[in-house]
Amino acid sequence: MPRRTVLSAVLLLLLTTATAAAAVPLTFQVRMGYQITLGAFDPAADTVDVAGSFNGWGTAPLTPLADADGDSVWSVTVDGFTPGETIEYKFRYNGVWDGREEFPGVGNNRTFTVQPDGNAIDVWFGDLEPGGVHGGAGELFWWNDAVFYEVFVRSFQDGDGDGIGDLQGLTARLDDLNDGDPATHDDLGVTALWLMPVNDAASYHGYDAVDYRAVHPDYGTLQDFRDFLDAAHARGIRVIVDYVMNHCSTQHPWFQAAAAGDPTYRDRFRWSAADPGQWGPWGQPVWHAHASGWYYGLFWSGMPDLNYDDPAVRDEMFDTAAWWLDEVGVDGFRLDAVLYIKEEGDQLQDTPGTLQFWHDFEAATEAVRPGSLTLGEAWTSTSVVQQYTADDRLDLCFEFDLAGSMLGAVQGGDATDLAGKAALVYDQYPFLQFATFLTNHDQDRVYEVLGRDEGRARAAAGLLLTLPGVPFLYYGEEIGLDGSGDHLNIRRPMPWDGTAQGGFTVGTPWQPLAADYPSRNVALQSQDPGSLLSRYRTLIRTRLEAPALRRGAYAPLGSSTGQVLAFLRTSAEQTLICLTNVGSTSTTDLRLSGLGGVLPAGEVVLRDLLTDATHTVQVDAAGGITGLELPGHATAVLAPLSVTGTESAPLPRRSSRLEPVVPNPFNPAAEIRYELDAPAHVRLAVFDARGRRTALLLRGRREAGRHAAVWRGVTDDGAPAPAGVYWVRLEAGGETSTTSAVLVR
Repeated sequence: MPRRTVLSAVLLLLLTTATAAAAVPLTFQVRMGYQITLGAFDPAADTVDVAGSFNGWGTAPLTPLADADGDSVWSVTVDGFTPGETIEYKFRYNGVWDGREEFPGVGNNRTFTVQPDGNAIDVWFGDLEPGGVHGGAGELFWWNDAVFYEVFVRSFQDGDGDGIGDLQGLTARLDDLNDGDPATHDDLGVTALWLMPVNDAASYHGYDAVDYRAVHPDYGTLQDFRDFLDAAHARGIRVIVDYVMNHCSTQHPWFQAAAAGDPTYRDRFRWSAADPGQWGPWGQPVWHAHASGWYYGLFWSGMPDLNYDDPAVRDEMFDTAAWWLDEVGVDGFRLDAVLYIKEEGDQLQDTPGTLQFWHDFEAATEAVRPGSLTLGEAWTSTSVVQQYTADDRLDLCFEFDLAGSMLGAVQGGDATDLAGKAALVYDQYPFLQFATFLTNHDQDRVYEVLGRDEGRARAAAGLLLTLPGVPFLYYGEEIGLDGSGDHLNIRRPMPWDGTAQGGFTVGTPWQPLAADYPSRNVALQSQDPGSLLSRYRTLIRTRLEAPALRRGAYAPLGSSTGQVLAFLRTSAEQTLICLTNVGSTSTTDLRLSGLGGVLPAGEVVLRDLLTDATHTVQVDAAGGITGLELPGHATAVLAPLSVTGTESAPLPRRSSRLEPVVPNPFNPAAEIRYELDAPAHVRLAVFDARGRRTALLLRGRREAGRHAAVWRGVTDDGAPAPAGVYWVRLEAGGETSTTSAVLVR
């Protein structure tokens, strides 16, 4: 053989060997939870496979996925891919091409470019974006099963008689919050605590730290904190602490050294030789004069912002977080002022650097203590807040817009706008990953906001503890503690009984108690089954006992009156109809719609989990209910009963199924897909948040199979519909289904 031929053969053999050695595996993972919730996929009867350019589009061979642990996530690992190659693929039901996965406007198929290692695809069925969050069932965590309680230690319970609440006092009061025995009903029942800052600080509130690793001497010692934490954990109570990373106190040793010109600490803050003349988001000056120059502090001169462009700051603050998680043992952090961590020129909030910072912080805390909670205070609109929980940033953020909508509904006696806001919030975040509340330590107390009206307070509590999200109470709201204006008024000591100083202290309280504490306290309301406290206890206990309230999908229901918010909560174990009357008058002959496929037509018995009362209602063929009554400011959590008197199973598989709108939010057009098991007369329409028809998309007979329609954001008259939340309603085969669509302009 000529030498050149031999060399060519050797090179070919080496190339072939190298290519074979370079082949890498690829894991396909698809989340089916939302399809199961819709009733569109039956894990006991249906299968999932992946078909693509790598396997003859499902013919050579069929590549099935499996759900080995029953978590609704189906996966398979396939070998033999070459780094650099781009594949096309889709997921299918039962090895059949039926058009279930379609991505209008971006091509018909999913694509993936193979990398040298770490190849894994993780998507929702029918959702284009890898790692995207579907508007339905998804991964849940311990905090989704929790009810949180915000505690200002200084005002909760004094344990040593000096008039200041402390950790020993808080420990002594744990049984009032949760005694660890689910059989008892005389505790509040909360399962997690958020402590406002307990670290050493210059001010009474603690949001200007002087030592991030020391307990404030007014509250006790680090050992007192450890003892408290052990006692809480023994009762099944998780604990997160406030961690103020944006700024510290001018009395912090770092700032003292920086102001003195120490080069080791100077760059830990932002300095300028002259006043840059910048103004903050609410019109406040953000540069403050000092003998050694002007320094940056967003909130006020006593709180200089830390400079995270200095690696030393970042390293120390990340290390301190690790210390609290690993050495002390807290379960996570509430993170103050997350919008403002990094400035970029004249942009002082929501910068790319800030978003990246929280991505890095989340990764760091998760590495130290997997499952620890990161909870952000992003006091802004939902559209901005959702960025802070996207792309593996923070676990949760507080939903300020939704809080305002809940209070607005109760104040105005009309839940129409709240219905739209609740649906928008539910669609904007990872599944159930947002924190709900009524008011907090920076706002007028909820009882004051609601005009000191106990009925309104009960309705607000009903909304908070039945709507989706992770609920947070502010200490004292469960008894109607009031306060407004000066922050000292909304952080008053907790009244436990009617004795001198309300049982808070045997000394002189650091702040006066509310004037009405002899008639408004925990002991007195504990004796009254009709009190606000008793209502909170019942609502919390019901939420903790009802998986659908903690972990269930959310679907709005139509109501014959704007003063009743009606919605469905559905989990694998349970289906619940939730109602809250935000008005002061009773509703009689309340009619609900949107329950097609949920309840059988005819006479149905519903049991209220809050009162154990039963209600017999009539369900029509279209899934409408008549015959309900709901007193003013009342909440009902209704579980359908079967003929044997047991709670109903999850949603049955429907003969018609409406899928989520794609894309959502949308502009200019959205595709609406639905499926019929049998030929049926179909009516597909769009309604605004007040239930008024906006557009009729189709009306007529359709054959069995999958169908689609497009709404281009115009009304029946051809005019552009305004931006907002809309409801898409499918009526087919005697069933009614709804889904939300968010139009942006």
